[in-house]
Amino acid sequence: MILQSLNQFYERLTEDPEIEIPPYGYSSQKISFCIVINQNGKLIQFSDIRRESGNRLMAQEIQVCGGAKPPGSGLNPCFLWDNSSYLLGYKPDAPKPERTREAFEASRDYHLSLEKEINHGSYSAVCQFLKSWNPTAAADCPELAKVTTGFLIFQVSGEERYVHETPKILNWWSKQFHAQQKSQNTVSAICLVTGKKQRLARLHEPKIKGVWGAQSTGASIVSFNASAYESYHKGQSFNAPVSEQAAFQYCTALNYLLSRNNKRSFTIGDTTVVFWTERASPMEHLFSALMDPGIKAEDESLRENLNRVLKQIVKGEYPNQELGAPETPFYVLGLSPNAARISVRFWYSSSLGEIFTHLSQHIQDLEICGRPEKELAMPAIWQLLSETGRDNKDIPPLLAGSVLKAILSGQAYPQMLYSSILRRIRVDRQINHRRASLLKAYLNRQIRIQTHFQFQMECSMSLDTDYPEPAYHMGRLFSELENTQKDALPGVYTTIKDRFFGGASATPGIVFPRLIRMNQYHLGKLDPAGKAYHEKRIQEICQKLDQFPAHLGLLQQGLFALGYYHQRQDIFVNKALKKVKQKTEMV
Repeated sequence: MILQSLNQFYERLTEDPEIEIPPYGYSSQKISFCIVINQNGKLIQFSDIRRESGNRLMAQEIQVCGGAKPPGSGLNPCFLWDNSSYLLGYKPDAPKPERTREAFEASRDYHLSLEKEINHGSYSAVCQFLKSWNPTAAADCPELAKVTTGFLIFQVSGEERYVHETPKILNWWSKQFHAQQKSQNTVSAICLVTGKKQRLARLHEPKIKGVWGAQSTGASIVSFNASAYESYHKGQSFNAPVSEQAAFQYCTALNYLLSRNNKRSFTIGDTTVVFWTERASPMEHLFSALMDPGIKAEDESLRENLNRVLKQIVKGEYPNQELGAPETPFYVLGLSPNAARISVRFWYSSSLGEIFTHLSQHIQDLEICGRPEKELAMPAIWQLLSETGRDNKDIPPLLAGSVLKAILSGQAYPQMLYSSILRRIRVDRQINHRRASLLKAYLNRQIRIQTHFQFQMECSMSLDTDYPEPAYHMGRLFSELENTQKDALPGVYTTIKDRFFGGASATPGIVFPRLIRMNQYHLGKLDPAGKAYHEKRIQEICQKLDQFPAHLGLLQQGLFALGYYHQRQDIFVNKALKKVKQKTEMV
């Protein structure tokens, strides 16, 4: 299913006139320099064709003849493009100068052997250059000092196209490529992707590049390198019969998605996520911003667009113009590095309508009082995951993919997310908006999905004085006891939260009697009006409690934290209203 969808996506890209995607037999390579020659093959200049990107010069992606540069120690010259060793016999500080000389001679002989067959003026000019070029003269060309990375191509002065883009040369290449494919001894069978009998790929190429943490030279999704993985004496990728053309197409489509310029991917944890729709839709440009809104200060238009879309999603109003037709199939693929291979972390196939429904539910599950004004209604996944550990290294690798899958599919959030949040709360004793929203989202989704869940009533966005679970009200009581301490001891640096929160949420039967005794001391420090105010609020909460149990489980500890957070937000609101009332009375 994954390879078939990628193969169909490639075919869609080839039909789009605005997208340049290499056909079978060609590839996109990073070209940094151009060797400009005249019709007689005389060198005119080495032209730097890199483009500025911020403070760096980046090579251009140009479509060339043939696949990626083959790895290995053998001599493997490319057709009308290559590195400086092959095209110029030049490599700064080469450890093996004789190897560089052999590479140039192999490239020269390869191109000269095709001159009569191609019979084109521009190609003959390249051959004349290779005949006359002396690698030892490279030291006399100071501009070659920049030619250390990237590939080179040829151009004849006065011509707009590069030599390899000449129509006659392209036509010759296509004919000889397909003829060469037919003449080779290959294995044919039914392709698992197309369902047709075709030549099978021994290796799936081009290599996949752009997956975070994978080898920079590229890795494979499908590969076999040991006899233990082989069946019926079929070696390498013949174990998974995919035709050469289908392998090329799905690999090329995946590389297109992974390219930074196309904005069809983002990274969460150690997982690189790519996405696409079966038909062109606005969602392909918006989804990355929804999942990973790395919006800069100058991107106000994008922020406004996101806010508008999110408001529509919260209301349940499908934004057809921003997302596309709801029946459009939508695909999400999560990839993680695994040595020379790429492992599929998750695969999700749905429609834009279903994605909209699940995103709307995710936002509603997260919605809780106290959200900062500048924070979007749907925080980025990395922002949510950052609450589970001190830094990115502490985030479990499997957690990111599980959270994204839960968001997109509407399934339960992973228990690891819930337990990680509680662990962080116990460690640093901080219950901020995101942590509280994640606890609420996890519990509410479990209540909806599980038939016989421990709790039956969903948690509300803000304070719910009638919630039936005692653990929730214990959290409220703890918050009110802390508030009493702060009013009784203004400027106190360490509160009961810093010393007793973990114990109170896990073993309330042991901790709360001591806290209540301490509260009597704090009440004694207040004036009569303040004492009456706090006693009344504490008594209202205590009426919801019959006893303090000896132990609270993890689910109840989450409710404890939610009760604490809700009560704190209610305290802030009351204090703000009190200040407004005082100002009004003074006026």
